[in-house]
Amino acid sequence: MKITSAEFITSAVGPNQYPTDGLPEIALVGRSNVGKSSLLNKMMNRKGLARTSQKPGKTQTLNYFQVNKQLYFVDFPGYGYAKVAKSIKGQWGKMIETYLKQRKELRFIIQLVDIRHAPSKDDIAMYEWCKEIGIPTVVVATKGDKIARGRWLQHTKVIRQHLNMRGDDTILIFSSETGQGRDELWSEIKRRLYEYEEAKREQAKEEKVPSSTEQAEGKAQ
Repeated sequence: MKITSAEFITSAVGPNQYPTDGLPEIALVGRSNVGKSSLLNKMMNRKGLARTSQKPGKTQTLNYFQVNKQLYFVDFPGYGYAKVAKSIKGQWGKMIETYLKQRKELRFIIQLVDIRHAPSKDDIAMYEWCKEIGIPTVVVATKGDKIARGRWLQHTKVIRQHLNMRGDDTILIFSSETGQGRDELWSEIKRRLYEYEEAKREQAKEEKVPSSTEQAEGKAQ
């Protein structure tokens, strides 16, 4: 994927602050310190555009990054950080639930998990929540450079088992240090956006074509 433009657009806490241009959106979710900012910077080929917080759990907004004026990455607050007050976590939960259930521009979720460890309870809860709502999810195992390539299959198997992923669910290995997985993730993004638009066009065609009964009634008139 050739990146011609990438920029931070806005931080939002509710629908009245979301962009209104109708571009497709891809949300990134994951625990604090899982590497969301690093992944975003690598995907957009921009050092420091998505800033890594020095205090895990500090981000409390949905951060919009526009790429090639064609789509948005929406960076969610990191979850699972113990020192964040319960009241703040509650606010995050409401903000995220509103977005996930109501945002028509959302196409799918990229959920980041650390390949070195089995998914946490928060990881599992987020994955199950997205499945329950019906949002497609791509799991990205970050920090791939931290373990030997020969152990990747073993670790992704553990992730699949703990998240109870279906056999056809996508899991990709990523490293912001080496660039491993960047091209594969862009390919997955483009494929899913294309398939969404194709399905939308097919649906529009079906809605325009009258049924055989309607055609017969039209001829009778």
